[in-house]
Amino acid sequence: MEPFEVISSEKVYDGRIIRVESDVLRMPDGKSAGREVVIKSEAAAVVPVDGDGNIIFVRQYRHAFRGETIEIPAGVLDPGEEPLQCAARELEEETGKIAGKMTKLFDMWPSIGFCTEIVHIYLAEDLREGKRNLDPDEFVEVLSFGPEEALRRIESGGIPDSKTIAGVLAYCRRTGK
Repeated sequence: MEPFEVISSEKVYDGRIIRVESDVLRMPDGKSAGREVVIKSEAAAVVPVDGDGNIIFVRQYRHAFRGETIEIPAGVLDPGEEPLQCAARELEEETGKIAGKMTKLFDMWPSIGFCTEIVHIYLAEDLREGKRNLDPDEFVEVLSFGPEEALRRIESGGIPDSKTIAGVLAYCRRTGK
């Protein structure tokens, strides 16, 4: 089987946080097919766990879905920033917490069918108070609940975000909760 080959690529949109390309591929059977690809920067997310074993979440508005979601803290890497630095920065900015211990859980490709984004997910423990520093256009509420409640919310559809689901499941598997 011959490899897939990009015959042509055209930038069709260049925005603030994404770029969209329209590609034509040569398939293994020799035929051509079109694909659209969203080019997006890497991101980092963090599953913060407090001293009582509760997971800290943020509730924020997500315009694409026209509503608020419950998620783990996350954000896009700044230019030159390492994923661990980004995770720690987002944790403090969104929740006002600083982690004494950060452990890499995994990397995920949340929309592998059309988007290049990679999300690096960490576990944050030994939390202490820091200082919240939200972006001017962020309105974030901090919530916390135990792993069992988090799993109930995932199963009922109350937490539909893929990075949050994956992070909570990895934490629960790791700790047996």
